[in-house]
Amino acid sequence: MKKYVKTGALAFLLGSVLVLAGCTRSQINYQIAEAIGTDGKYANNEPVETPKMAEERMLLEESESEEASLMEVLSEAERLAQGYNYEEAISVLDTIPLPRAKDERVLEARERYEKGDKNLVSWVEGDIPHLCFPTLIYDTMMAFDGDDRAADYNTTMVTCKEFSSILESLYANGFVLIDIHSIAQMVTDARGTSSMEELTLKLPEGKRPIILSQDNLNYSDVRDGDGIATKLVLDENGKVKAQYTDSEGHAATGDYDFIPILDTFIDEHPDFSFRGAKGIVSVSGSEGIFGYPIPGGGGDLSQGADASGTRTDSTGSSEARTGGAGSSDGQNETVSAIADALRAEGWEIACAGWSHSYMNDMSMETFAGEIDDWISKAGSIVGQSDILFYPYGAEVEYPGEKLDYLVDHGFCYLCGLWGDTDFREMGDRYMRMTRRFIDGYTLINAPVYFTSFFDAASLVDADR
Repeated sequence: MKKYVKTGALAFLLGSVLVLAGCTRSQINYQIAEAIGTDGKYANNEPVETPKMAEERMLLEESESEEASLMEVLSEAERLAQGYNYEEAISVLDTIPLPRAKDERVLEARERYEKGDKNLVSWVEGDIPHLCFPTLIYDTMMAFDGDDRAADYNTTMVTCKEFSSILESLYANGFVLIDIHSIAQMVTDARGTSSMEELTLKLPEGKRPIILSQDNLNYSDVRDGDGIATKLVLDENGKVKAQYTDSEGHAATGDYDFIPILDTFIDEHPDFSFRGAKGIVSVSGSEGIFGYPIPGGGGDLSQGADASGTRTDSTGSSEARTGGAGSSDGQNETVSAIADALRAEGWEIACAGWSHSYMNDMSMETFAGEIDDWISKAGSIVGQSDILFYPYGAEVEYPGEKLDYLVDHGFCYLCGLWGDTDFREMGDRYMRMTRRFIDGYTLINAPVYFTSFFDAASLVDADR
């Protein structure tokens, strides 16, 4: 039997040689490689990788790996430079080892970043504007449907379309977002005395600083099913998005409110954010935070509650309210996770008082309780803050006992409301700044307030 097997194999090989007779080496290599399944695996389709071929392959793979690593570092440095983080971008380039550090692409990037940092100029042209927004309307057909809420939504809110148009105008007009902490900071001297000192703000030439914010984000004034977000959520990538109920009663998650719209805009226009600055979102607590109830307050009121304390959503289903103290640990974790995600992306969280009530006419005792409650109940969940947004712009007296209480409890960036004016004042332990609040009423009835920023008449939503 063995004799016949050997004879058959020999006949096959001889037959193969005859078939391949007259072929070039490359043709023979190709046919052999195709027969044994190594076609395209080795150089010239040699059926066996020689030591020289192995060395060449390893050198090629090493070069390709180094090139991929270099491109990754250059991409990270460029991302930082687009947001004017020139020093950080240069530090990233410094991690590139020789001889790759001498690559002309690295040298060009370094020269460009050094020039960009050198060309920053001090902002000395006056007060810094601060535009503040309410909750945004996503589906105008659902919001302006003629029901008992439509008129209120029309005057108190801005649509997502309008806000997106405002961002485009601000960007086109050379505005760039800054962090409120880049304007002034608390400094403690050798004696332990703290004072607020103004900082020199340096920006690219031709850019104008601006602060954007959203006020009292709890969604308590929104009814589910009206085309407006009712809560913030984290998507599968850990990004903060807004959730609303669409016209078919389904929960939809995406860019349906101020925060995710601004995040996406900056992703697409990184040069709209100076060194990672985003916006400020203020929260109170008594009516929940980000659409969730917290202990000691209410919240999730957008669904509407009946006399029994049960809320009903737009699909008709019901569930018990979870607004009591000690009954919303899961909600606290959600709110805390959202707050952490916001801060990680460059957002600031401000205090809007515990009950979001007028502070100017409160008794000192009530005022102290208002601040203490926010610190212990809201701040313990979202993180403590040094920024205060006066509810409805009702500021305390300067100087005064309430002011002392604020700064003694860490609130040193104090933001009021002046409709058509930008104002900033430095105190011994605080910086006072105004906000221009933008809602449907001011867009329609006071467009002159915003002529320095955008043309209100041209961007008012046609569905209003």
